[in-house]
Amino acid sequence: MGVTGIGGLFFRARDPEALTAWYVTHLGVGAGCGGGANDDPDPWTWRTAAGPTVFAPFAATSDYFAADKPFMLNFRVTGLDDLLAGLRAAGIDVETRPEWDSPEAGRFARVHDPEGTPIELWEAS
Repeated sequence: MGVTGIGGLFFRARDPEALTAWYVTHLGVGAGCGGGANDDPDPWTWRTAAGPTVFAPFAATSDYFAADKPFMLNFRVTGLDDLLAGLRAAGIDVETRPEWDSPEAGRFARVHDPEGTPIELWEAS
């Protein structure tokens, strides 16, 4: 098969420039951001670190994330505690639940971007 990974994620926003700035500032996600020591970011792409990507449609009746949202973003992270501290310091609501975490999968937290998109932050085991 010719597919080697996700080439992009495109979605609508009420204020694309402000939303882009929020992702870059608070999560280091977006054009011009790098994901590893040997990355050479350019103004058009986000260079991500290698690792697993889950691609999984959920049932329309799932309560795993808000029913009024068609998708949830999930970002692999390192240093989850430091990231969450920075988000909280910026006034961003962070949700964690012990039942989300497991020794097999790792640790999870959730936030929402300024337009209400659910974001799951995952620090793999």
